[in-house]
Parts: sequence; structure tokens; C-alpha cells
Amino acid sequence: MAEPKPTVSVIIPSYNCEAYIAETIGSVLDQTFGDLELIVVDDGSTDRTRDIVLSYGAPVRLLCQKNAGVCAARNYGIREARGEYLCLMDHDDYWFPDKLALQLEQMQRHPDVGLVYSSFIWWHPGEDGVFPDHNSFDQAAFSEGIDERFSGWIYHELLLDCWVLTSAALIRAEVFGKCGMYDESLPYSEDWDLWLRISQEYPFIKLKRPLTLYRQHPRQGNRVPRSIDYRTELLAKAAAKWGLCSRDGRCVAKRQFNQNIARYHSEYGLHNLSAGNLKTANRAFLKAWSMYPLNWKSLAFIPAALLGWRPKW
Repeated sequence: MAEPKPTVSVIIPSYNCEAYIAETIGSVLDQTFGDLELIVVDDGSTDRTRDIVLSYGAPVRLLCQKNAGVCAARNYGIREARGEYLCLMDHDDYWFPDKLALQLEQMQRHPDVGLVYSSFIWWHPGEDGVFPDHNSFDQAAFSEGIDERFSGWIYHELLLDCWVLTSAALIRAEVFGKCGMYDESLPYSEDWDLWLRISQEYPFIKLKRPLTLYRQHPRQGNRVPRSIDYRTELLAKAAAKWGLCSRDGRCVAKRQFNQNIARYHSEYGLHNLSAGNLKTANRAFLKAWSMYPLNWKSLAFIPAALLGWRPKW
């Protein structure tokens, strides 16, 4: 007799995360909704991550691969998952106990929705380097209900920012068959790329109440200067392919889109300037100005950089 399929598959890609993986796994196993499978895909860790995962025994299924990146690890987990709904949780984040229950309630009420996500809390360490206990956050202080602006057909909103935190999302398994999985050629903004594709086919729902703690530390990928500005490339390609409007007719204005792209170019330039990449930074400042010429500040960064000014990043 075949084993019954779980309602939810939780997939955690892991890599050298011995400091945080136990707390992340614990928050999944402590969910008030229990019909789930937990899959950890280890991406070639060299620390004690695998041993910690194996110590949980049957409640956690460990899959291992040679180091191939987070996208490959997530896709491996998606292919192995058996649930009707999937969560892709980062290895250092934390869920509040009712996260899955509240999101599943919305999925069942709205069968046309492909993805339910929530607000999240930035989880910063204290001056001593220790992260505040998760019980110290008062969820009752936050509003309940659905955030209407960021619900429904939200492609146009996703042209401005990546509003969906990967760890905070619950996704119908069928979505991956229709929209594809993670693009393994992308080392950054791979989640944003996926959300844009899904938003072409499915409406989203956002819950106002934060259900996830988003841990902040120096090893995070978004803190590493890169030779390519993946954000602006991704958004430019999306606008060229799908335009600036969602399926329900809501749009982002061309001026607002260009102004936003200019801001990303400037941020990319400042990040690289802080790292000492002067040529890359100055090219980004010129691109920022060309996208939105009314903002002369982006041009002013160039002589400041040549005179030795460096921002704190």
C-alpha cells in the first residue's frame, strides 16, 4: 500500500549552516499544522550541518549533492517533494508556529491563488552578536488580514521590488509544472525571477501579519559585490517581455519604473564603490543618470569617487 502524500513539503537547502540549521528545523517541526514532510538538501557542506540534520532521524529527510548552488539544491528538493503545497525555506530563517496553518487556510479559500506569502521581521543580532530569542517578538502588535495592495495580480508591483521573501511563501506544487523551477544560471535574484514568472499565471495573497524571522548576518549572498547587476537585468528583461501591467490592468508608470531602475543602478554602484571596484561603480552611476536624468546625484557620485570618497556599506 502506497504511503499517503503529505499536504505540505518543506524544502531547506543547506550549506555550512551548523550555527543556525537546528533552530530552523525546530521551527518547522513545531508548526501547529503537522501533515508535512521536511526535506533538507545539503549542497556539499564541510562543517557539521549534515550531522545535525541526521540527528533528527525520521522526521527529517536528508538529501545530499556536490556543491552546485542554492538553485540546484532547491530544484532537487522540488523534484523529490510529494506535497500538494511546497515551501522553500532558507537554512537560517525561522517560522512562527502558525505560519503554515494560516497560509493553508487562505489557499483552501482561494483555489485560484498560486502563492500565499506574509510579511516578515528583519532579525538582527544584538551588539553582542546574539540574535534575540524568537519568543521576544510580539506578533499581536501586527495587523491581521490580507494586504490588498500586494495581493491579487501583482506582477506590476514586482517590477519595483522583490516583495516576496522565499522563506515566507507557500506555493502550490502545480505552479512549478506550469511556470518552471529556479533558473540555475542565476547566482542572485533567482527568487525574484521565479516570482515574476508565477505572477504571469497566478494571483498571490499576502498576509499582513509577519510569520517569518529573516536572519541577517555578514555571510548572506546579497551582501557580496557582483560583477553583474542582476536586479536591473532581470527587470529590464521582464518589462521587455511582459510590459508594465498585470493581468487585471493594474500598471506601474514608465516614469516610476525608470526611476526605480535608476535607483538600483545607483545602489549597485555604491556597493561596488564601497568594495573598491571604481570602474564598475562609475559605469553604474552613468546608467542610473541615463535612466533618470533628473537625478543629478548619481552623476555627482563619479567625481566624489575619483577624489577618494567611499560610502559605508
